[in-house]
Amino acid sequence: MRKGLLLLAAVSGFLAVALGAFGAHGLKAVAPPDLIDVFNLGVQYHFYHTFALIMVAFSGQWLTSRLLDWSAYLFIAGIVLFSGSLYGLALFGTKWLGPVTPMGGGCFLLGWLLFAAAVWRHKVIDGHES
Repeated sequence: MRKGLLLLAAVSGFLAVALGAFGAHGLKAVAPPDLIDVFNLGVQYHFYHTFALIMVAFSGQWLTSRLLDWSAYLFIAGIVLFSGSLYGLALFGTKWLGPVTPMGGGCFLLGWLLFAAAVWRHKVIDGHES
């Protein structure tokens, strides 16, 4: 298990819950419904990839691959770029962050591909995993 990554995932989960609660309650007073939807999409993907970080952390028990590390880095970058840009757009109207959002989505996609590659490359010898 990758303890540091699991700790980071726990903090990310805390932030996702806090931001989700803010989006459900506090944001209504300051943002129109379409921007609340944008904010909530950021929270949704933040949660998905927090769970992905937990999976990668626990996968370290069975898989030893630098691909897992890179997968985690890309999930973290995706949360910051994708969800962060949506949070910024909804809260501050920072439209210049618009081009950043797809870069975060690309990080998510690459993170999942590298996670799959780490699993694919894992060797099984004589019916036992190595």
